[in-house]
Amino acid sequence: MDLGLKDKRAFVAASSDGLGKAVALELAKEGASVIINGRDRDKLEQTKRDIEIVASTPVMAICGDLANEKERAELLTTIFNSYDALDILVTNTGGPPSGTFESLSMTDWDNTYNLLLASTVSLIKSALPGMKHQRWGRIIAITSQAVKQPVANLILSNSVRASVAGLIKTLASELGEYDITVNNVMPGYTKTNRLLSLIKKTPSFASAIDEIPLKRFGNPDEFAAAVTFLASERASYITGTSLAVDGGWIKNIL
Repeated sequence: MDLGLKDKRAFVAASSDGLGKAVALELAKEGASVIINGRDRDKLEQTKRDIEIVASTPVMAICGDLANEKERAELLTTIFNSYDALDILVTNTGGPPSGTFESLSMTDWDNTYNLLLASTVSLIKSALPGMKHQRWGRIIAITSQAVKQPVANLILSNSVRASVAGLIKTLASELGEYDITVNNVMPGYTKTNRLLSLIKKTPSFASAIDEIPLKRFGNPDEFAAAVTFLASERASYITGTSLAVDGGWIKNIL
């Protein structure tokens, strides 16, 4: 199946590792020119090399912390000095700290707002003018299964990621007339460094595998395939949806 992604310009946030890296790699395999980002320059450059090994499309690597307003602005300036517009924007961040309500400070809440919501709003605001001008675009937010079903000991993620989902659903209505689709993809328990760190800190996370109908954790490339489809020409009539890639963990019907 030709997904129509050849030469599309895609920025994947927080893509030096984990789910973001898997998405950038999959988009590049489909012929998209990808812009990757991360805070660790060495890891970012290694990801750039990894993508270039398997794909012949251009890869731009920009180091920076998307939760930091100044660094985020510098990153966006670099992107739009090279490209007049983006075709695909995949918003993504690392996860906030785990903990219960009483164990977390107001600073933790402020940092999580900047990490999850403010960065997403800022990236979308920057990408929109170009997408509206060309009357085509794909905006995809990577959130979490916690949007639909809260995860114990992850109150920061449960709370603030839900606001990202609300933003995405509202934007789908506002931007449809410009042929810009806006969707939310909710990863479940996937074999990333984030999951390993959660299991190390709270060993009970390992037992989550028993709650997954497929009885295994997901692989990053399985998640990336879903995001890549939503970014494609083939997904032109899908907008405003929240797609779970969770092995069936979420229990609600809708």
